Parts: sequence; structure tokens; C-alpha cells
Amino acid sequence: MSDQPSIRTGGSPADAPDEGLEQFRAYRTIDESGMTPGEARFERRRQTIGLFAGPLVAAVILLLPLDLPWNQQALAAVFALTVVFWLTEAIPIPASSLLGVALMIVLGVAPANEVLSSFGNTIVLLYLGAFFLSQALLKHGLAQRVAFSILATRWVGNSITRLIIAIGVVTCLFSAFVSNTVTVAMLLPTVLGIIVAVSKQLGQGDPTRLRIGTGLLLMLAFSASIGGAITPVGAPHQLIGRDLLEQATGIEVSFFDWTAIALTFAVPLFIALVLLLLKLNRPETTRVAGLAQDMAARRDRSGRMGRGEVNTLIVFSFVLIGWLLPGLSGVVLGADSPAYAAISDALDEGVVAILGAVLLFVLPVNWKQRTYTITWQDAAKTDWGTLLFIICGAAFGTQLTATGLAERVGTALGTTFGSANLILLTFVAVLLAILISEIGSNLAAVGIVVPIVIPICMAAGIDPLLPGLAATFGSSFGFMMPISTPQNALVYATGAVPITKMVRTGLVFDLIGAVLITLGVLGMGRLLGLG
Repeated sequence: MSDQPSIRTGGSPADAPDEGLEQFRAYRTIDESGMTPGEARFERRRQTIGLFAGPLVAAVILLLPLDLPWNQQALAAVFALTVVFWLTEAIPIPASSLLGVALMIVLGVAPANEVLSSFGNTIVLLYLGAFFLSQALLKHGLAQRVAFSILATRWVGNSITRLIIAIGVVTCLFSAFVSNTVTVAMLLPTVLGIIVAVSKQLGQGDPTRLRIGTGLLLMLAFSASIGGAITPVGAPHQLIGRDLLEQATGIEVSFFDWTAIALTFAVPLFIALVLLLLKLNRPETTRVAGLAQDMAARRDRSGRMGRGEVNTLIVFSFVLIGWLLPGLSGVVLGADSPAYAAISDALDEGVVAILGAVLLFVLPVNWKQRTYTITWQDAAKTDWGTLLFIICGAAFGTQLTATGLAERVGTALGTTFGSANLILLTFVAVLLAILISEIGSNLAAVGIVVPIVIPICMAAGIDPLLPGLAATFGSSFGFMMPISTPQNALVYATGAVPITKMVRTGLVFDLIGAVLITLGVLGMGRLLGLG
């Protein structure tokens, strides 16, 4: 794989889904990742250090004369080993997670049936259903049709500023329901084609040196992270954070509640992103002749909506209504209403997602040939590694609470944070999650920070729900480095985003994000009665 993939222009809106989601899987070897030689050397050193440091740290914790029951000390050792492996990616993150679950059983943290109970968690159904739906959106080109319809509107026209905003809106829209990485990969060819067209009009020989290109590509990568935070299914690690908090507090954060909170910081964050990108990467020109016509041509090339697109739209609408209806009924009928309780029980998010997924296998595209909206071959492309992480992360969260280790850690740390107030704890939690996501991964950030935040808050006499939610949102962000998120790596690999500009823009945006997440979560969370 070359370090800089070729820039492609043209192509039909259906091109991207034909390539398959498996090309953008989350876990790759160093040789598969397309890193520069220097980056590859750094990654090998990081993995090698982790491979030896993880077992060493675990062994030290097991052998130390700690005043802890054996199950708590063993859990601390296993968790430490797993965290080191997560941060260094000594082995793939899903494999690290499975190893941790197995070691909890072997070392006697809890019986196997208790440790493995997370494999029946409703978030498994929620993730599977959401992923099957995203497969259908991409397979039949519905996502591309909507994208080009927005980009071809008269409002966008030939304006570069409006184009940057439109690219961000489209990316946010799809990354709320489709993998952030897949969303960026789907839109990347179109953005690169636009950059080439602008380069030709300006007489610039090298399209990778345009400030317009840097702005468009950073908007693509950063807005995917913003959009992914809008719904709990927008990024799989968010399901882990929400599940950990619901187990610790007994308070359910519905799809409606999550989205309402996320929008309070996502909207101003998006506005800040537009202003920041235009300020730091001022476009060479404000208009591009023929841009609107090209987007309209790409939209029209797909023709009328096919049966697969119609079926997908029907199922998507059904699932979205099912996810939002319990929260809306609570607002209208009141949280104490029997009708609200009945609707919430019947429309479990995981069950709604699976019902929608099954409909995709039932609604025909061609009845005579017995072909349906998706096939099992489509469904089998599920990112099973991420699903394993979700399950194993839930197992760790359950045992940290059940063994009492989380309470002990919180008590120990309470002397440091005991006098801290809610706002300070929330802000620190967000910053810590963002920092870990910068140097590790979103998955590692939520798996490490949320289990720490919960006991600290409890020791300080603070409800951990809102600080924990803020940390979960913060774990979705990481804008400074190409290795922070897969979407950052994708746009950096084009060669059109200098590392200095990504770091400078990302640092400022990380800080803005931490402030807005803290204010948004605390403000809307209290309004919804969650804290």
C-alpha cells in the first residue's frame, strides 16, 4: 500500500459501497496501515514495549502485599495488563479484551457464568442491528444519493465556504448512524475530486498544497467525530460508556436523552469548526465554476430510487422512530406515566435494531429471483473485533463494580478530588478521555477513563452519570494526530494535510471541544433530570 493513495475524480455514487466495508476495518497490522517508515518504526517500538510491560505490570500487582481481597487484586492485575495492551496495541484490541476476560475467570475474579454474562447484553443486539442497517445504506447507494443531493443544492452553489459547511453537514449526518471511518472513506473520493478541480482552475500544479484542500479534508475527518457523538450507535465505544454508567447508577440514558445532550455541544462545536478551519486555512478562492453542475450530474447519474433504496429508507425510518419514541413519550406523558413505562419496556433499543435488521432480510429487491435488501454475506462483514471489545468492556465494568474494586479506588482517590466540584471533575474527565484518545484509541479511552471517573465521583459524593457521559463523549474526540482516529489517518494519507496544520488545528479544537462538552452535558443533562 502506498503512503499516498491516488486522487480519483468522477465515478458513480455507487462506487464506494461496491468496495466493501471490510477495506476500512479498525484493526490492521503495521504493514497494512500505509504508514511512513518512521511511523512504522515508532509503532513497532510501542507494541514491543507494551508486549513486555503489560505482563510485568500485572505480575508486580499480583505479587505486591496489597491489603485487598484476592478477587480485587487479581482484577486489578488483569485490568492493568489489558490497559497497557490497549494503549500500546501490543496485540489487536479485541484480542486484548478477550485475554482479559479469560484471565478474570482463570485467576478467580468471578465464576465464568458471571464474567461471561455480558455476552447476552442488549448492546450486542444494538450494535449488530445498527451495523446491518449501515451496510444496507451503503450497499444500495442511498447514503451517496442523499450526499450528492445536499451538495447539489442551490444554497451550496459554487461557494467554497458553503461547500465546506455542506461537506461537514453530510459527514455529520451519516457518521451519526454509519461508522465514522466508512463515512469518510465513502466521501473521500468526491472531496479529492473537488480539490483536483479547484487546483486546475487556479493553475496550481500540485493539488496537495492547496489550503482549500486542507480545510475540506480536515472538515471531513473532524466532522465525522462530531457526528459520531450525536447518537449512541454513532461509535461503538460510546455503547460501552453508556452501559458502564447505567450499571453503576441504575439510570437509563435513552437514545432520545443521548441525542438531546449531544446536540447541545455538537451544534456549537460544528460552528466553531467551520470558523476555525476558515481562519487557519483561508481558501485561495471563494468560488469554483461548475461545482454545482458537477454535483448535480453525480446526483442525477444514480437515476430513480431503486427498490433496495426504498426498502432501506423504510427500515431506517422504522428503527429511528423506535429509538426515539420512548424518550419522546417520556417528555409528553411524563416519566411516571404507565404508558411511558410500557413503551420503554417494549421498545428496547437492541430489540428495535434487530427487528429492523431482520426486515432487511425480508423486504425483497426482486421477488422472482428471491433477492432481498441485504444478504447474509453482507451481514457477515460486521466488524466482529469491535463487537468483541464492546462485550468484553462491559464484562470489565461489571466486575469492577461487583468485586468492590471500583469503590476502593474511588475512596483512595477521594482525598485528592474530594473537594472538587461537579464542573471541575467533568472537565478533567473530558480532558483525560481526549488525551488518551490522542495517544491510544477511542476504545481504550472509554475503557480506561469511565471506570476511573465513576468511583472518583462516588467518593466525592457526586453523581457519576454526567461526568461519565462527558468522558464518553470526550473519548470520541482526538483531532491532533493522524494516529488519533482512523478518519484522521485516511485524510492525512492523501498528502494534502500537513502534520503541522493537523496538530495546530486539532489542539485548538480539542480544547474548544472539552469546554463545550462540559457545558453541554451538565446543562442539558440537568434539564433532562439525569443529574
